Amino acid sequence: MSSSILCSNAALRNAWYAVARSIDVAAAPKSVTLLGTKVVLYRAGAGVVAAPDRCPHREAPLSAGHIGSDGCLVCPYHGWAFGDGGHCVRVPSTADSVPPPPRAHLTTFAAQEKYGLVWLCVGTPVGNPPVIPNEDDPAYRRINTPVDVWQCSATRMADNFLDITHFPFVHLGTFGRSQDTVVPKLQLEELDNGWYGYKYDVRAANSPLGTLVSGQAGEIVERSMSSGFHLPFDVRSTIAYHTGLQHILLLLSAPIDDVTSYFTFVVWRNDDFSMSAEEIIRFDLAIGAEDKRMLEQLDGVLPLDKTTLVNAQADKASVEWRRRLHESMSAG
Repeated sequence: MSSSILCSNAALRNAWYAVARSIDVAAAPKSVTLLGTKVVLYRAGAGVVAAPDRCPHREAPLSAGHIGSDGCLVCPYHGWAFGDGGHCVRVPSTADSVPPPPRAHLTTFAAQEKYGLVWLCVGTPVGNPPVIPNEDDPAYRRINTPVDVWQCSATRMADNFLDITHFPFVHLGTFGRSQDTVVPKLQLEELDNGWYGYKYDVRAANSPLGTLVSGQAGEIVERSMSSGFHLPFDVRSTIAYHTGLQHILLLLSAPIDDVTSYFTFVVWRNDDFSMSAEEIIRFDLAIGAEDKRMLEQLDGVLPLDKTTLVNAQADKASVEWRRRLHESMSAG
């Protein structure tokens, strides 16, 4: 695969990606890169503004600027100021009575906030971010985590998050130690709200850290789970315990370029809110660290064709995700 297969693909550029937490776009502009495109995020007026990270005057990085007392983004080079919708509101070298040049206004990208995250599209938006109905259920609380940078392709991340066969080998330090390596025959199905994947039961090692999260004692804990995908790279993992506790994970990978990605995950839980959010996500962060160590050893974009990789029956979800992703990218 060429080095720009992801960054240049129209279908991928027309999709939505989580690139920052909402709380991280506040008092100062924030720089992000999505599919090779450098973007500045800043908050003004109606919400978050996303624009190319270059001033149209002399191409200074706007992310190196600051938010002025009037709430506008101020360029660090000549002080040009930009407000809601990327509109240029001030050119300090020009008299106030003279309006900014028409081409001084920023060309903006589509951005929205959902689940405590800023979602960005650097093309023409098609569809919407994935649906998590638990967001609107008062029985559940949402916990956000920082956005991290992984030195691997988003394609490999989504493939990994759909896979349960690596659990007994990659996650020995968290929950995989006592899991059976043999995977029962998987049946793919429409799950709910646009998610597609499979359901399964897992016997997981109940480490001291895992005990806090599951609320159960004993060396082994039974978990009914599902794993599903939403194109291009979103994966949802649901975990249900016999006690009625549910732990829902939204795993989000966004390609900075073909081989570097942002990663964040969001948790929804219907617990009694007595445990701190920090304690709850400590276990999931440890699991993510194990995935990251493994994935950062893999080179390049995951092959999406039918012949390069060898697959087993347990890879059905990944095979279907890769088929649909390849079809979408080819159509785009």
